Order: sequence, then structure tokens, then C-alpha cells
Amino acid sequence: MRLRSTRPVEFGSAHVIVTGGSSGIGLATARLLAGRGAKVSLIARGRERLADAGKELSAAVRGADVSDHEAVTRAIGELETEQGLPCDILITSAGLARPGHFLELPDEVFRQMMEVDYFGTLYAIRAVAPGMVERGHGSVVAVSSAAGLLGIYGYSAYGPAKFAVRGLMESIRAELTPHDVHVGVVFPPDVDTPQLHDENRWKPEETRVVGGTLKPLTAERVAAAIVDGIERRRFVTCPDAGTRALARFGSVLSPLLNREFDRRIRAVRRSRLAGTPRSADG
Repeated sequence: MRLRSTRPVEFGSAHVIVTGGSSGIGLATARLLAGRGAKVSLIARGRERLADAGKELSAAVRGADVSDHEAVTRAIGELETEQGLPCDILITSAGLARPGHFLELPDEVFRQMMEVDYFGTLYAIRAVAPGMVERGHGSVVAVSSAAGLLGIYGYSAYGPAKFAVRGLMESIRAELTPHDVHVGVVFPPDVDTPQLHDENRWKPEETRVVGGTLKPLTAERVAAAIVDGIERRRFVTCPDAGTRALARFGSVLSPLLNREFDRRIRAVRRSRLAGTPRSADG
């Protein structure tokens, strides 16, 4: 689905705020936009990496936990004051993934995923959307996940939070588009980032097998897709063919994929009972 604004994107005069901007997709996107002349501001929790990213990009920075409503709202306001410009483009890339078995994950993990991935997106957008509507232009882009398109074994905490991000963006698209505010949502698969490396420590074997042997995308590839999506005023941005097909034909593909995933999971369990390893192809 593609909706275009009548207002051209001028990155060279734009103030871009990126949450989760100290590493991974957020940092890669900030690099691209800084290279296009944008004034870049970064928000993240990791103070040391945030400071390094700020120096590299000559960006304004604020340390804040996006799940803290007051903290992220204050950080955005301070960055707008420091840069002397309101936020023209917001990219919410801050997120957290904690896979695990549904029956074994503690309740607080489910709450944490919603607080960081969903509410962390919501709070940032709520801080900038009124000004964008008043000025009659702007762009808000949220990073969801392929796990926000299809339920995946081991992501019972993470997936619903990313589904919620998708639902939020679909809902506010209808409300903000009439004000010439672009709304976009991004569905990357696995991406080679520090978060993925941490996430892999917790993945059940079944989750690894369901994912197969696909190589993670680079953060730079996802960043390029995000910037292109902003320029083209796309609602849905998928940086690879697999998620693009799932986003377009999910109702048709989901039963077929679930059948294949179930087959792979049965193979893992059979091999576990037999005490022998099995490949991702079963």
C-alpha cells in the first residue's frame, strides 16, 4: 500500500529524530540521513554508544528510556530546542526482543516487550504528531518486524508487541494522512545488529529451525529501504522479498508457512527424543 504526500521531502532542511539511534538500524538510518544533509538527533539508553554516535554524526543526543513517557517526551522537546527546529521526521527504531517458550517466559518479559516496543513507539509519536499536524507536514516511521506479520514460534512476547506497532500505524495513518503527515511502518526480517546477537542467546532451537538458514540483512540495507520509503511516502516498507510477499499475500501464505513451520518443529522434537541433531530443512 502506498500513499504519497503532496509535499516533497527535503532532507537537507529537515530535523530527523531517531529513537534507538546509537546502534543497529537506527544508527545506519541516521548515517544515511546525515549524509543527505539532515539535522540528526538521537535518543537511546546506552550512554557510551550514544555519545560515540553523536560525535560521528555531529548529532544532538539525549539518553532516555523510550518506555518512560515523561523521559522520552522531555528528550524530544530538548532536542527540538537544541536544534532550533521542530521534528520533521521521526523514526522509532528503539526496540527489544526476548524470545523464549511461552510456558517458560516470566510475565514481566511480556510486559517489557509491550512497554519498550509498543509504548516506546507510541510515546515518541505522540510527542511529535501534534506539531506535524499543525504545520501540515512531517513523517513518522515505526520499525515493526517480520514477526509483526506472522506469529512465529518462540516470539509470543515480542511478536504481539510488533503486531501492536503495526496496528497503531495502520490506525494513525488514516488520521494523519489528511493533514499531509506521512505515516510508515517497516517490517525487517532478522538484521545483523547487536540486538540480534543478544536475542540469539535466548532463541529456542525450534525458533532457529523455523527461521531456516537465511542470512540476516545488514542494517545498511534496511536503512536504505527506510529512507526510500520516506522519499516515496510509502506506508509499508519491506526491505526484502520474503517480507514483501508476506505483507502482500499474508492471508494466502500464512497457512502454507505454518504447515512448513509445524513440520520443522516436529522434526526438531523427534531428533531431540532420538538424541541426534537435525538440520533446518528437517
